Amino acid sequence: MTTLKNKIFDHDTDVDITHKINTMELDNWINHLKYIKKELVNLIAIYNKELNDKLDGDGVVERFEKKQNENNILLNALMEYHNTRANIIECEDTECDMVYITEHESYRRSYLYHLDKYRRLKDEFFNKIRGQFTLLKIS
Repeated sequence: MTTLKNKIFDHDTDVDITHKINTMELDNWINHLKYIKKELVNLIAIYNKELNDKLDGDGVVERFEKKQNENNILLNALMEYHNTRANIIECEDTECDMVYITEHESYRRSYLYHLDKYRRLKDEFFNKIRGQFTLLKIS
C-alpha cells in the first residue's frame, strides 16, 4: 500500500482508519525485522571472529542462529500478510473487516513476543562480553 492510501482523511470511517494505522504499523514491523536480520549477521560475525575463543561453549552463536531463523520466518510471514492486506478494499461488511483486524492483532502479539525474546538474548550477550573488551584511554 502506498503512502497516499495510508493518509487519514476526515471522511474516513473508524474501520478505514484502523486499517490504515495497522498497515503503517505492519510496515514498521517489517522494516524493524529487516534491521534485526542485518544486526544478527553482524553479531554472529563479531562472535565468530572475536569472541569464539573467549566465550567457548556457551551456545551464544547457536542461539543467535536460531533467532536468525525465527526472524526470517516471521519476516516472511509478515511480508506475505502485507500482500494479502491489499484485499481489504474488497471488504463489504464488518465481519470481513474484523477478520483482518483479528489477524493483525495475532501478528502484533507474535511480533512483540519475538522482539522481547530477541532483546533478552542480545542483553544476555552484551552482559557476557562486557568484561571481554578493554577500553583504550586516550591522554
